[in-house]
Amino acid sequence: MNKTDRLLAIVLELQRSGTLRAEDLAATFETSQRTIYRDIQALSEAGVPIVGSTGIGYSLMEGYFLPPLSFTIEEAVALLIGTDFVETKFDSRYRATANTSQAKIEAILPDKVLDEVRRIRGITKVADPNEIGISRMEKEFLVQLRQAILQMTKVEFRYAKKSRFGEDVEPTRRRVAPYGLILINGYWVLIAACELRDAIRHFRLSRISDLHETGEIYEVPAEFNLKDYSPVDDRHLLIRVHTNLRLAEQIKESNNFYLEDIQVEERGLIVTFRVRQIEDILHWVLSWGSDVVVLEPDQLRQRVREELENMLKRY
Repeated sequence: MNKTDRLLAIVLELQRSGTLRAEDLAATFETSQRTIYRDIQALSEAGVPIVGSTGIGYSLMEGYFLPPLSFTIEEAVALLIGTDFVETKFDSRYRATANTSQAKIEAILPDKVLDEVRRIRGITKVADPNEIGISRMEKEFLVQLRQAILQMTKVEFRYAKKSRFGEDVEPTRRRVAPYGLILINGYWVLIAACELRDAIRHFRLSRISDLHETGEIYEVPAEFNLKDYSPVDDRHLLIRVHTNLRLAEQIKESNNFYLEDIQVEERGLIVTFRVRQIEDILHWVLSWGSDVVVLEPDQLRQRVREELENMLKRY
């Protein structure tokens, strides 16, 4: 990043974050603190009202904002594709906001840039192979949950899930402190502290019903950060199967969440999965028919035999 770009980026970072120390800025822009000191001086001499406090950091004078910025073609395309995504994946309120945002962005683009942006958007499409559609009820839940998260109020709902053997079980009543919402493989998922399980749990919105706020206030733990959050990986069961070499590309392209490793041998492929339970991989194995042979564990081999026997009884 050259000096001019870095100076602009520093102002944007201060405008976004409020107060930052020299060492924070140095880490962000991968430069030395001495360079940051020189940059701050250059900005001050250029008329940018930066306030520095010893031991606290730098901030912009209250009320100061950068004038409207011009966008490059690439920046405009990124923003407009982002509005397309919001329009299809969020609730009605944000769909409307996406439309108005798109209109505002297009309104400030020079004609030459706008023509090129429209041409690129016309030949570009973001497609989700796992697209399943979001129901009207889920979109309503998005509104309720987003409001509860912003107000930090607990919610209650009924939650339906599958048993270890893939069967429906009786929904349970949950009371949770909602921490955030994540879109995973086309599904909206609520991350929340569940009172029933006394731990952070994930709840797919498509399995939620009878949702309402309780009015009870909660506090998010200081150590929790949704951006950095990742669930504990509890996939401890190793599965190994043998298959034909001709299926290599198909298996890779299947993008199976549990796929761990593929080894090519003379007799074929040895594919390793890491799962939580046998049922996580059972249907995948059965879908390949005789092209896939389970090597281990014996528990999975037995479950495959049982399923095949049950199928034979039906025919």
